[in-house]
Amino acid sequence: MIYFDNAATTKPSDAVIKAVISGLEQFGNPSSLHRLGLEAEQQREQARKIIADALGALPEEIFFTSCATESSNTAIFGAAASVGKRKKKIVTTSVEHPSVAACCDKLEQEGFEIVRVQPREDGKIYAEDIISAADDNTCLVSCMLVNNETGSIIPVERAFAAIRKKHPQTLLHCDCVQGFLKLPIKTKKLGADIISLSAHKIHGPKGIGAVWIRKGVHIPSLLLGGGQERGFRSGTESVPLIMGFGAACGELASTVGERFEKVSRLRDRLVRLCEQTEGIFVNIGSECSPYIVSLSVEGLKSEVLLHFLEQREIYVSSGSACSKGKKSTVIKEFGVPDKLRDSVLRISFCAENTEAEIDELMTALREAQSSLARIR
Repeated sequence: MIYFDNAATTKPSDAVIKAVISGLEQFGNPSSLHRLGLEAEQQREQARKIIADALGALPEEIFFTSCATESSNTAIFGAAASVGKRKKKIVTTSVEHPSVAACCDKLEQEGFEIVRVQPREDGKIYAEDIISAADDNTCLVSCMLVNNETGSIIPVERAFAAIRKKHPQTLLHCDCVQGFLKLPIKTKKLGADIISLSAHKIHGPKGIGAVWIRKGVHIPSLLLGGGQERGFRSGTESVPLIMGFGAACGELASTVGERFEKVSRLRDRLVRLCEQTEGIFVNIGSECSPYIVSLSVEGLKSEVLLHFLEQREIYVSSGSACSKGKKSTVIKEFGVPDKLRDSVLRISFCAENTEAEIDELMTALREAQSSLARIR
């Protein structure tokens, strides 16, 4: 099997599986006051510290959620509920993940002004455009760091630094799902107030995410109840999944640079082979994460290509896994030509992939070019 769909989800590592099983065996409720509860609480807090260290944060700034979608919903609706009472403008981009875009759509229906910064003609989003869109009436700026469909890196650091200086009361949120432990991200350098994270994009388990909230920033909770997570996010914590999240961060935190270099070599090889092959185009150019490559095989439908590759035990995506086959507007926003939009494949790597697998993928794509029916 060749797996190139790591932007959708990653294979849990052995250490993560071991940690999850250990958490299931150590089954106490972390809110209980007896020994089993205290042991579960200790495991939860150990994982929290590991995740915080990987992000360059304080443990008390990390709150566990069920996923990054919940984290982003909490950030956006929370900012609207707090600062949005007196400031009714939100700045975001036109290429955000649905977990951010759908929240902004809903708030727009409720009377908020939503400004969606678009890529310029060269397919890039510029920090200056984000900065100029914000003003004294802006309650929130929400920008992803790495686009989940193309790998494009948004200049969040530059934009946030300028906006904080000009509009210090504006809250700054970043979806770091595709960048965390893949790019060198630290809270101080990024300059956000709130960051969304997910475990299953970094070889951790599904069903667990986190939101980092800068100390001193007030965001109301979406979930009320027993007062877990220091009153911020009620509901009994899933200690097994939290332990798996911590194990994933513990494994990867020290190898960000090493893995980045390896994956960059894989990306470069794929891009070079595409450029040498007539009819295969890489859609997005510079300033991209090496972990994601968007390409098109001209004249062949994405879905047909996906299943053609699957029959050969090569797994890729035709776009965002969250879209479930629906046509994405993100590719259009980035300026991909009409004739190539129905032929997009997303190839997304992890450090376990190899150059030999790249070669097998290209062999299969060339075979598809010669054997599959063309789009009419």
